[in-house]
Amino acid sequence: MRNIHKKIEIASNIAIITVALLFGSVLVSRYLLPASTPKPVAVEDDGITAGTKLPLADVDWSKSDKTLLLVLSTTCRYCTESTPFYQKLVQQKAGRGNVRLIAVMPQSINEAQRYLSEHKISIDEVRQASLNTINVRGTPTLIVVDRTGAVVQSWAGKLPPEKETEVVQQFSVNAPAVSLP
Repeated sequence: MRNIHKKIEIASNIAIITVALLFGSVLVSRYLLPASTPKPVAVEDDGITAGTKLPLADVDWSKSDKTLLLVLSTTCRYCTESTPFYQKLVQQKAGRGNVRLIAVMPQSINEAQRYLSEHKISIDEVRQASLNTINVRGTPTLIVVDRTGAVVQSWAGKLPPEKETEVVQQFSVNAPAVSLP
């Protein structure tokens, strides 16, 4: 009988140690190791390719040479983290009558306008549309559209500085290349 109690005690100690190690590894991986930053999704994966006409109803693309669509969501962490870049875009756009900024968001227009206002992002127009309507899988997504409604270029995800510069250069073709700090 004593032998059985000893075996049960050893087995339970091993089980306790195993559970403690598993729990410890989960805690270490979750709270101590750096989180991996997701890479932006390739544009081709989003179904947005150059030359594609965007099915966004009632937008008169001919009002400007280029339109930059900011496809955002009020619940998107990366959209909020990217607001300093969007503020710089608004500043770069100032004085360029041939470029228009349109925010496309799945939330109501009032909620979208409140979000943009809170983050000091001044947009020419705000549209409510589901992401599927314009073949976008996630936010943030930026899409440059020409005066015919055809996609010129697009970017998905939180952009690194070199991609931010690409975006600025796309809508300031006639201006010298601009580098963002």
